[in-house]
Amino acid sequence: MKDGRAFKLLFHPFLKGLLIKLYIWHLKQCDPSKCTGLKLGRKGFASLIYSRHQIPKGSILLNPLALEVLSPIDRFQAEKGGLLVLDCSWERVEESFHVKIPALNRCLPYLVAANPTNYGKPTKLSSAEAMAAALYILGFYDAARRILSIFKWGPTFLDLNREALDSYSRAQSSVQVLEAQRLFMPERNNRYSESET
Repeated sequence: MKDGRAFKLLFHPFLKGLLIKLYIWHLKQCDPSKCTGLKLGRKGFASLIYSRHQIPKGSILLNPLALEVLSPIDRFQAEKGGLLVLDCSWERVEESFHVKIPALNRCLPYLVAANPTNYGKPTKLSSAEAMAAALYILGFYDAARRILSIFKWGPTFLDLNREALDSYSRAQSSVQVLEAQRLFMPERNNRYSESET
């Protein structure tokens, strides 16, 4: 897909009827052969965009630097505007998210990566893992599984995070997601530990 090309709604068989659109804003910072965002685009699971001007109005951007965590109450907005992942290198994440992005910013709660590059590392998810996690938290369980199924390590992501994802998806507010998160974060990394409240 070339820069500037009008993006279109995708009705992949497994997403049909879910009324949610998925977008990957690709910054061309990674190895194309290993890029999970590009693979989602090639397989028809997401629309690839290359400019902030193509960002869909009202979309939810998964931003690791956002102040508010994604929760099931964001489902309506996701159905309305879609989910957006900014595909960039973790080494340049602060630089990449420094630009003001016209979207509703949400971070993901604590999860552990299963991709080969960052296996076992907290929060360092690939674009595909981030998208799947967001779908799961919002209640699109089958969509999350289908997205991950195109990667050999995909099912492992759900295995590693099943209990946490199930807990987050049952929360009724962002506060409850943060409360649930405390159960899964190592105490030394817990921003919400008793010593800080």
